[in-house]
Amino acid sequence: MKTLINIGIVIIASATMVSCFNDKKPNYQYFPNMYAPVGYDAYGEYEVFPGQQEAMTPPENTLSRGYTIYDYENTTEGLELAKAELQNPYEVTEKDLAVGSQLYTFYCAVCHGDTGDGKGILVTREKFLGIPSYADPARNIVPGGIYHVQTYGLNAMGSYASQTNEKERWQIAMHVMDLKAALNGEPSILETALATQTADSTKVETTNSGANTTSEIEPK
Repeated sequence: MKTLINIGIVIIASATMVSCFNDKKPNYQYFPNMYAPVGYDAYGEYEVFPGQQEAMTPPENTLSRGYTIYDYENTTEGLELAKAELQNPYEVTEKDLAVGSQLYTFYCAVCHGDTGDGKGILVTREKFLGIPSYADPARNIVPGGIYHVQTYGLNAMGSYASQTNEKERWQIAMHVMDLKAALNGEPSILETALATQTADSTKVETTNSGANTTSEIEPK
């Protein structure tokens, strides 16, 4: 009899405990800050914000952290000006070229092709037509123009300013110039950059050597 009573007590206690379980909210939380976020949820509604909207537009005359002002206008004239005078502020390195290659594959190759020949998968499937090769002599493919088009977009190509930051767009521009060089049978831009650095270094050493020689033979 006592055994039956004990069994009954255990069953009732177990049923009582299980019936209180809530799969969406634990009955007991140890260190609740580890479970529930302290900050506000993105796009949440809270009375402390105007219109109860957590995601508000930035205040006027402010820039987001890491944003760089781009002075060239989104016009044909702005594009031509960028092509003529805008230069890549970053040194060409293997690391930046590798990053640019990855970003290009993710964002650009689907239309422009893996080699820059204008035969990406969307072109071969005839979703888009008329995308020329980077080696097309009629196109003036230069770093400043590549960066400008990524920033604003051009024709059917939209802007990638929201998907990439300033340095990433320059890294993509590096890779595009590398593809153009390969299509034209020219040395890579890294080889060209290293050759230029070597030539400049040799020129400086020659100039310094000449200056020292001149000073040595000057009469006292």
